Order: sequence, then structure tokens, then C-alpha cells
Amino acid sequence: MDVLDRRTSMFSTHSDRVLASLSASTRASFLRQSGRHALASAWDGRALAIVDGLPVNPEAACDALTGLAADALGCGRLPLGWRLLEECRRRLDDDCALVVDGRLWRQEIRIEWVSAELALAGGDFARAGRHAERAVELSGESESVRHRVKSDLLRSAALTGTDPSAAVESAVDVLARCRQYGLLPLAWASSMLIEGVSGGRTSPSAREIGDLIAMRGGSLLPLS
Repeated sequence: MDVLDRRTSMFSTHSDRVLASLSASTRASFLRQSGRHALASAWDGRALAIVDGLPVNPEAACDALTGLAADALGCGRLPLGWRLLEECRRRLDDDCALVVDGRLWRQEIRIEWVSAELALAGGDFARAGRHAERAVELSGESESVRHRVKSDLLRSAALTGTDPSAAVESAVDVLARCRQYGLLPLAWASSMLIEGVSGGRTSPSAREIGDLIAMRGGSLLPLS
């Protein structure tokens, strides 16, 4: 029995493996938000391995795959990121017909998020805008405030390449909503966008928001 077999054999049921996978993906998300993409990829890879081969289980596998794509983005491996998203999309298309409600809205939104981020990293603002708009559309139908706010933030980021003034105006609204709902990581990102494009400072500033995140247990890596 190899290492992977021993690891997965610890989980006796289908539900145990799904929960363990989602837990690993969540750990990866925390690491990724602090800038530790390489370390996050190890946890996302573990999350995918735990559920690999399980029948009719696109949720956990797609969480892991979109996480791996975001990790690849953070490590500068854009083609790998796109390939991972293609695999995630394939699994959703193959399995969603077997899901009770016929749709996995959170996974769909995350694919659009990471697609927009990959396009931004590649300098394709038009493509980023299309994916961000789709994320806004999908999240508007959900009950998740965070998903709606992050989708709007990505739309703001996409606008930086075509209409910087509109990007700042949109990001100011996003920052206000982040403060209203206590979404500190997104507040930090929106503040960084505003300050980077406008040259001014937000109140609180991106640095002050980062300090607050650190005080609450977060640990952002310095930007290079």
C-alpha cells in the first residue's frame, strides 16, 4: 500500500473523504490568501487526491482544481492554471447532470474568478472583463455577500485596463461594502487597487488594513 492509499484508507466512507478534501481545500485557501501559493498547492493537491476516483463528486474535486489553478497563477504558471480550469470545467460538465439541483453555483463562480485573474495576469483585460461579468451575474443570484463583493472587485480590476476612473469608482463602492460586512482580505485588495490606480490613499489605507489582518491572526507576505 503506497502513501496515497494509506492516506485515503483513513476515511471509511464517501462522506468522510469529501469532508477531508474540503478541509484541505479550506486550509489551502487560507495559505493562498496570505500569498503562500506554493504551500497552498500541496494542500490543494492533497484535497484532490483524497476524492480522486469517487463517483458523482464534482464539488470537492472542483474546489481543489480551482484552488490549484489559483496556486499556479500565484507561482506565475499561467498555462498550467488554464489547463486546470479546463479539467475542472470538464468534470462539472460531466457530473452536473447527476447533481440534484443540476447546478453548482459556487464552483461555477470560482471558475470565473480564477479565469478573470489568469486573464488579468496575462494582460488580457477584455477577457478578464467577460469572466468577471459572468461571475457578477452568477453571484447576483446567490445569497452569499462575499461572492457578490468579490465578483464586483474582479470587475473593478478588469476595468483598470480600459477605464481606470470607472475602476476606482467601482472599487470605492466595493471597499465600503467590505467594511460594512467585515470582509478584511477583500477590503485590503480593493484598497490596494484604489491606491495603485489613483495614486491616493484610502481610509483606512491598505497598509492599515493589512496591519488589522495581522492583528487578527493573518500574516500577509510582503508584495515583491
